[in-house]
Amino acid sequence: MVDMTENAPAGQAGKKDAGEGHHHGVSFGEAFRVWLRVAALSFGGPAGQIAVMHRIIVDEKRWIGEHRFLHALNYCMLLPGPEAQQLAVYIGWLMHRTLGGLVAGVLFVLPGFLSILGLSYIYAAYGSIGIVAGLFFGLKAAVLAVVVQAVIRIGSRALRNRVMLAIAAVAFVAIFFFHVPFPLIVLAAGIGGFLGGQSGLAAFSPGGGHKAASGAVLSDAESALGEGIPAHARANLAWSLRISAILLALWLAPVAALYAFFGQGDVFSQIGLFFSKMAVVTFGGAYAALAYVAQAVQHFGWLKPGEMLDGLGMAETTPGPLIMVLQFVGFMAAFRNPGSLDPMLAATLAAILTTWVTFVPCFLWIFLGAPFIEKLRGNVALAGAMSAITAAVVGVILNLAIWFGLHTLFAEVAQVSFGNLRLDIPELQSAVPAAIALSAAAAIALFRFKTSVITTLFGCAIAGMLWTLAMN
Repeated sequence: MVDMTENAPAGQAGKKDAGEGHHHGVSFGEAFRVWLRVAALSFGGPAGQIAVMHRIIVDEKRWIGEHRFLHALNYCMLLPGPEAQQLAVYIGWLMHRTLGGLVAGVLFVLPGFLSILGLSYIYAAYGSIGIVAGLFFGLKAAVLAVVVQAVIRIGSRALRNRVMLAIAAVAFVAIFFFHVPFPLIVLAAGIGGFLGGQSGLAAFSPGGGHKAASGAVLSDAESALGEGIPAHARANLAWSLRISAILLALWLAPVAALYAFFGQGDVFSQIGLFFSKMAVVTFGGAYAALAYVAQAVQHFGWLKPGEMLDGLGMAETTPGPLIMVLQFVGFMAAFRNPGSLDPMLAATLAAILTTWVTFVPCFLWIFLGAPFIEKLRGNVALAGAMSAITAAVVGVILNLAIWFGLHTLFAEVAQVSFGNLRLDIPELQSAVPAAIALSAAAAIALFRFKTSVITTLFGCAIAGMLWTLAMN
């Protein structure tokens, strides 16, 4: 077992060094209730979830200061996987050691897991029934507008100069026209940003991150945790290796067992291996992960292109990380390839397996790297790498928006190749007028009337059901 009290508590309150024996005054029970509240309010994608955490943890509870919050966020944005959930793990670990990080991370995921599991049952059992199909038809059209909004929102924050705009453009061309693997795009952007930040180029300097709440900024020294590094958060190679070995075994042992017993052709082996690889290479958060998964699931034949949008609609309308859509992918993959198991049982087990191999690595990245990252607050090279990766992700998400749009607004899409260049070309006569109308309505609601994502999605879902009933 991991020693939850591997180091002494953190330093004196106020401005004293956190390593001097700090008692921040936040009980574990209070933290548990706060993380439950954060999980219950974690709608609206990564931007909304980070804003909720900032409002509660920094502005309201004053646990940590603004600078420390943004430093932790920048590190999480450099990692594969959902940055909002990893940020919760990071802050939970800072406040209450390993157990605090585990609780914060699990609670952040649990509501979404249960919600999407229930919706997946309904989708698998009744998805072909008119009113249910209409609900997901409406969600799909609305999600297209939400993804476009994400491109604009992230782009307005990340593309703050011509260099970042160029990085986004190159990333888009690479993935959209030449299908360059996403990990290579992120790696190239990260290396370029790191070198640019290290060389002191102004284009890679900090300043384009998530916007903080308005009003006075809480300094680290004025926060409950203080401005120093808590004793348990100081770099300790022995502890990092020990907990990393435990988490690595928890992550990969089930995958290895499935592969050994059932072979590479079994759907559970495929799910375990595929989503384990995805956990390593999908940098840039949920939308970036979707770009990778949307390409890959076609190889296995687990989902039809439009069904990915159905799953994203579920994730958008439930609490928790948007990357929980992967749970839906695993669920449907096993439901359609159950082997000797009952389809619903196979699907449930696959949903658990997908969630396990998706999120256990998130704890590994935080517990392994966070003690060392705490020493790098203010490092310009790290900030430069984060800025460049975020810019590249904008180009990738634009590719995702176009891919979703083609498969939502048109019933038939053909792929045309010119050497290494490949293009998806829609069959214009296959355009779906109802989908076009609903997507346009969702865009007007989001951009013109500033309607919330949840309200827009529910409105389009109801409209989709009504349209289906009218057509029948």
